[in-house]
Amino acid sequence: MKHYAIPFRHAARTWHTLALTVCMGLATLCAPAQSNKAATTAQQTQRMYRYRVTFNDKKHNNFTLQKPECFLSPKSLQRRQRYGLSVDEHDLPISARYLKQIRSKGLRLCCTSKWNNSAVFETADTLLAAQLRQLPFVSEVRCVWRQPSKGFQAKSREERAELLKLASSKSTAHYGKADKRMAQLNLTPLHDKGLRGSGITIAVIDGGFYNADLLPGLTSVKVLGTRNFVRPEVSVYSEGDHGMNVLSCMAAHTPQELVGTAPEASYYLLVSEDSESEQLVEEDYWCAAIEYADSLGVDMVTSSLGYQAFDHAEMNYRYADLDGRTAAISRVASLGASRGIFVVTSAGNSGSGRWKKITMPADAPHVLTVGAVDSRGRNAFFSSVGDTSDGRVKPDVMALGVDVPVYGSQGNIEEVDGTSFACPIMCGATACLLQAFPTAKPDDIIHALQRSSSTADAPNNVFGYGIPDLLKAYQLLQEQAQ
Repeated sequence: MKHYAIPFRHAARTWHTLALTVCMGLATLCAPAQSNKAATTAQQTQRMYRYRVTFNDKKHNNFTLQKPECFLSPKSLQRRQRYGLSVDEHDLPISARYLKQIRSKGLRLCCTSKWNNSAVFETADTLLAAQLRQLPFVSEVRCVWRQPSKGFQAKSREERAELLKLASSKSTAHYGKADKRMAQLNLTPLHDKGLRGSGITIAVIDGGFYNADLLPGLTSVKVLGTRNFVRPEVSVYSEGDHGMNVLSCMAAHTPQELVGTAPEASYYLLVSEDSESEQLVEEDYWCAAIEYADSLGVDMVTSSLGYQAFDHAEMNYRYADLDGRTAAISRVASLGASRGIFVVTSAGNSGSGRWKKITMPADAPHVLTVGAVDSRGRNAFFSSVGDTSDGRVKPDVMALGVDVPVYGSQGNIEEVDGTSFACPIMCGATACLLQAFPTAKPDDIIHALQRSSSTADAPNNVFGYGIPDLLKAYQLLQEQAQ
C-alpha cells in the first residue's frame, strides 16, 4: 500500500487573534450565531467547545525556582545540568489558584502548557467562556475546538489482533528494505561502530500507534511508556497507524527484513493528533506532550505533525506567521530545544499545493526541520519549502521520503511517501551521533549535520543544507570534542 504525500497532517491557524472588544466577541468566534437565541440553542444541544486561556503571570505559585526538584524530575534536571542550562520561570507550573478559579465556574480542564502559560478548558456554555476574558489574571482567551459531529470508536486489542495478516519479507541484506536510506545518509559506518541509539531516549509525538504492541517487527522495541493527550482513556495502540509507521523508521529491528536508524534507542509513544478533525487544540495537545517528555528527561523528540490550515478558517495561519514566534507550538518547540531536548520535525507536504511552505512548528529556531528526497537525492515534489518569514534557511536537511519502507498496521511492509518519514529516519540517525557525543549541545549537532550536507556551500529554500553524511558529521563532532 502506498500513501502519496498524505500522511503528514496539515492543520493550521492564524495566531493573530480577532480583537475581543466585548465578552460576546469570544462567543462569536466559536459559535458564529448572531443572537442570544442561537447561543441558547447551542447550550440545549450541548455542543462542547474548548478554549485556550493564556495567563498574565505565574503568581500565587506553590513552587519556586530555588527548589526545581519539586517540579522537575531528576532526569530532566540532569539533562539541563549536562548542558549547563538554568531553570527559569518558563519551567514553573501554572498557578494552581488560577486553574482552580476557572474550574470553579464549571469548566473542565483538558490540558495545560507551562511553557506557554496557558490551559485548555471545555464547556458547552459559550457565554460563560466569554466571561473568562474579564478575569484580571487572564491575558487572552481563544476558541481552539468545536465538537465535531462524528464520534470516536477505538478497537479492542482482540479486534486488532484479528485483523493482522502477517507475511515475511526477507532479503539478503542486513537492513532488509531499509538499506537505501542507510546508504543515502552514510549511516552504516556509525552502526558498525556500535552507535545504534543505545542509551538515548526518544519521545515520538504523533497520531496513533495502531498495533505497534502486536506486530512482530516492533514488539522488541524498548517502549518505556505511552500517553494519549487527545483521549486519555484510549490506548495509543487503538487508533491511527501514522505514529506506528513513523516508529518503524527508527525502531524496527528485524534483520534481513527492516532495521531502523536507531534500533537500540528507547521510546515514549505520545499521541497529540486528533483523527476526528483538524483544529487548533491539537497544538495545545502537542505542547502538553513535549512538556511531559521533558518531565521524563528524554533526550530527543521527533514529531511528524504540522499545522497550517484548519477545519475553521479563522484558525488558519498566514505566511507572515512563519517566524518561529507566532505559533504556540513553534514557541514551545524552541523552548524544548532551549532545555536541551533535540527536537526533530518534518517540513510538511505542502510543496505541490497552494500553501507550498513549511508548516508549524517547522519554522521554530533551534529545531532540526527535515524535508524529503527520493532514493536518487531528488527533491520530492510534495516536500514543503522555506524559508521562514524572518529569513532563516528551512528546511535544515533532507532524508528519504519517497517509497519509504515501513511496517503497516497489518504487519506487512508497505512503501509510503511523506516528510513524515524523512523526519524519524533523520531523528534515529541523529540519535547515533548523540550516543557518541552525549555532551554535545543540540545546536552543535545541528551545525555538524548542516556542514556535512550535500548543499552546505549554498543552502536554499528547497533542500536547505542538503542530505547529511553521518560519518562526516561524526568526524566533525569528533574534531570539535578534541
